[in-house]
Amino acid sequence: MKVTLYAVRLQERWELWISLDLQVDMLWWSGAGAGVGNSIIAEQLVVLSPSLPLGWAVKLRDSWKQAVAMESWSSLHWRSYAAAALKAELKQEQRGGGTLEWLPLQAVRRYERRGNGWAVNETQPCEITNVSEVAVETVAGPGAAWLAGLDEAARQLAAALEGRSLLQPEVEALIEERLPGLAGQWQAAAQLAQLQGRLVLTAALACGERAAPLRLPWRGASSRRALPRCLRCGSAATGAAACAACGLAGCAYCEACLALGRSRSCALLVRSAPRPAVRCTAGDGTAAGLQRRWGLGAAQAAAAAAALGVLAERRGRSADSRPERFLLWAVTGAGKTEITFPLLEAALAAGGRALVATPRRDVVLELAPRIARAFPAANLAVLYGGSPGRWDRADITLATTHQLLRFHQGFDLVIIDELDAFPFHNDPMLAFAAEQACKPGGSFIYLSATPPSDMQRQTAAGRLRHAKVPVRFHGHPLPLPTRLRAEAVHHMLKRGRLPKALLQELKHSMERSAQIFLFVSRIVHIDPLLNLLRRQLPGAVIEGTSSKDPLRAEKVAAFRERRITLLITTTILERGVTVARSDVFILDADSSLFDEAALVQMAGRAGRSKEDPAGRVFMVSPEQNRAQRRAVAQIRAMNDAARKQGYLQKEKR
Repeated sequence: MKVTLYAVRLQERWELWISLDLQVDMLWWSGAGAGVGNSIIAEQLVVLSPSLPLGWAVKLRDSWKQAVAMESWSSLHWRSYAAAALKAELKQEQRGGGTLEWLPLQAVRRYERRGNGWAVNETQPCEITNVSEVAVETVAGPGAAWLAGLDEAARQLAAALEGRSLLQPEVEALIEERLPGLAGQWQAAAQLAQLQGRLVLTAALACGERAAPLRLPWRGASSRRALPRCLRCGSAATGAAACAACGLAGCAYCEACLALGRSRSCALLVRSAPRPAVRCTAGDGTAAGLQRRWGLGAAQAAAAAAALGVLAERRGRSADSRPERFLLWAVTGAGKTEITFPLLEAALAAGGRALVATPRRDVVLELAPRIARAFPAANLAVLYGGSPGRWDRADITLATTHQLLRFHQGFDLVIIDELDAFPFHNDPMLAFAAEQACKPGGSFIYLSATPPSDMQRQTAAGRLRHAKVPVRFHGHPLPLPTRLRAEAVHHMLKRGRLPKALLQELKHSMERSAQIFLFVSRIVHIDPLLNLLRRQLPGAVIEGTSSKDPLRAEKVAAFRERRITLLITTTILERGVTVARSDVFILDADSSLFDEAALVQMAGRAGRSKEDPAGRVFMVSPEQNRAQRRAVAQIRAMNDAARKQGYLQKEKR
C-alpha cells in the first residue's frame, strides 16, 4: 500500500509521520486534538508525499534525524534528504527495472497554522503542483466534532487489537467479525489511535534493518546478513516481486511465514503499543502453601515456589527491558502442567494476562479442559490452526506456537511447554514469535524434561535460573533403560524373524499385561514389522501408526483403552501420551534419528502410573552410541537427585 508522509514542527523539534488519513493528522495537530488527548499544537506541517510506498515511508520515519533550519527547507532539500536515506532501496529498484521518475517524493507542500486552521504557504511553491488540496481549512465546528466522534472508534479498535500484531487483511477480518460498525472508517480510527499512542502502524518488513539472522535465545549470536527483516516472524526476507499495491518492481516479501498471509515491505502491520508487564505477587508462595493450595508433591511445590519468586521480583519495566527467563526442568510424568497453575494464578491475581504455548494441536486440546477446570472464573482462549474464536481476548490463552506470530507484547507471563519438541525445537522463527509475545519486563517460563544442550550448559554455568523436578508425582524412580543387543530392524525383516532375546522380553511384557510401545526410527519399517510380529506373536492385538496414518487418533485411543496390546510407532508418540502399565521397546536405538532427548522421552512412556511405577524400558540395537549413554546418564542423574533430596517414595521413613 501507499501512505502519506509528512513532517510536522512541534515547538522546537520536527517529527516525521506516516498517515492512512491525512485529515485526521491535520485536525490533530491544529488544536482539535485537544479534545481527544493532544496538548501540542503544531506550527508547520509539510506534506512530503501523499502517496509513498509504505516500506519506504516507514524507513524514512524510523531513521528520522532532525537538521538545522528545516523550516526553510525547499522541495530540493527534502528530496535530497529522502534520496540519501533511501539510497539502498533506490538502487535495488533501479536494478529491478523500476522507474524512479516520481521517487522518492511526489510533491512537497507546506502548511502554516492560521488561527484554528491551516493555510498553504505559497512562498515556497512545489516543483510538482498536481496535489489535491487537503480538505481541512478550519477545525471549528464539524472538523472537531468529527474527530471527537472518531475517538470512540479508535478506543474500540485499540482494545480489540491489544497485544496483537496483524496484517491489514487480518485487521479487516477482525473488524468484520467483532466491530462491523467500524468497517468504513477503521483506517481513520487506526490513524487517530496511532497519534494517541495506542497503536503502532508500520510495514511488515523492516526495509532498512540489516540485522543478524534469527537465533534461538539460548544460543550465541551468528553472522550478519544484509537482508530485510520480517517483523512478524523475524526471518530474513528473501523474496521480491513486482507489486501492484505499491508500484515497485521489487517489493520484498517473507517466504518463511507465507502460509499466514504475505508479509511484504508495503504491507501494513498494525500492533498495539507496548505496555509494561505487571509484577506478580507470590502470595503464600512457600512450598508448603502450594502443596495445600494445589495438592502438589514436594518436588513440584519447591519448583513452583522458585518460579514464583522470579515472577515477584522487581525489575525493569521499560519498553526495552527483556523478559526474565526461568527453566522448569521436570522429568517426564512429573506433572509439569500442575506446576504452572500457581504461576498462572499469580499472573491473573495481579491483573495480568498469561499465555501457554505448546508445539502441537493435540496437546492444546488435551490441556484446555485441565486449565479450564483449574481456573473456572477465567476467560480461556484456545488457538490452533482453524480454531474458532481466534479474536477472543482472554485471561489465559492456550495456543500452538505458530499462533504466536499474531501477537506482540500482549502477555505478562509466557509459558513455553515442550520447548525441545518439534516444531519449536531448532526453529528460530517460533522462538522469535514467543519472545515478541511477551510484554517488556514480563516473564518466560520454559518447561522441558529434556532441555536443549545449550540451555543445559547455561543452567550449569549459572546463566539461566532454573528448578529441577527430578521425580514423578507418585514418588518412584524413573525406569532405567536396559540395553538389549540385537541386530538392526532391516536385518530382522530380511531374515523374517525376531531375535530370540527380543521375542522373550516382548512375551514377558504381555504376560504381565503391559501395554507395549514399540518405537522404530523409520515409517517404512512399520508395515513389514507389523506382519512379522503378528506371525511371531499370534493372539496379540498389534497395530502400527505414524504421522501419515489417517487412523492414528483412533489407534492411540484403542491403545489407551487396552484394545490394542502392542503399538508400533515412530517418535510421534514419544511425548504427550500417558498409558497406564506400559513397557517401552526402542528398536534401532543407535539410529542417528534418535538423539538423547528422543530416547529420554520414549523411555518416559514407561512407569507413569502409580499402579505400575517401575515399567520396563529396552534400548535394542547392535551398538551402543553416545546418545544412548547420555540418555541413560540423564535418567540416572535425575534418580540420584531425587534420592538425595528425599523425594523417592520407597526411601521415605
